[in-house]
Amino acid sequence: MAISEFAKKYHEKMFPGYSSSFLETDPEFIELFDNFAFDEVINMPDIGGKEVDGRTRHMAILAALLGCQGIDEFKAMLPAAMNFGVTPVEIKEITYQAVAYLGIGRVFPFLKAVNEFLKSKGITLPLEGQATTTSENRREAGTQAQVDIFGEGMKDFWKSGPEESRHINLWLAGNCFGDYYTRKGLDYVERELITFCLLAAQGGCEPQLTSHAAANMKIGSDRLFLIKIISHCLPFIGYPRSLNALTCVNKAAEIA
Repeated sequence: MAISEFAKKYHEKMFPGYSSSFLETDPEFIELFDNFAFDEVINMPDIGGKEVDGRTRHMAILAALLGCQGIDEFKAMLPAAMNFGVTPVEIKEITYQAVAYLGIGRVFPFLKAVNEFLKSKGITLPLEGQATTTSENRREAGTQAQVDIFGEGMKDFWKSGPEESRHINLWLAGNCFGDYYTRKGLDYVERELITFCLLAAQGGCEPQLTSHAAANMKIGSDRLFLIKIISHCLPFIGYPRSLNALTCVNKAAEIA
């Protein structure tokens, strides 16, 4: 087996002039992986639905690598993402949003990696601020984001549930949606896709993944598009979590 010409060209587009040391130490593995991830997956059968462009693919991969805690591969894919049009602001927003779904304990090293990468590219930090809310209006803005994405049933969600845990629903509105989803840099469709990838790669979040799969479909990312996203992320997160994500997508499509 040899690395296909398509895989070589795609790899060169991601990493111009770069040759992996694994070509010397693990040539058979690199042939297997590159031919699969950078040829067979890219040229998957046409199933219809909205297309996944290179920029979107790499945004999804970055989110999936955050979700599965693939810090070394995340660092490796940062330049590829930028070469496919993902901007520094978008990279930052993907990383920031991950905190709401993974927690700072798991995102901290990724944020450090992003900062080191951007500095290495001569990009001055901090980047331009993207916040659109204040401490006074974040809950209301977050509730509106929930309604825009999930529907009118979320209007009073922030004050629902048992008294002893109601504050968590308040935090979901004010923090998760009010602090993050209202930021500039990514729109609702992109943020929901990022959330889908974070949850799919994390695993163990199938109820939330099903809910966010349905939300994706509601605001413009159809079932076939989500299947394509899962397919593009599969080489980076493996089959079990990809198959679980597929089950969640199909379940969400049934109840949508």
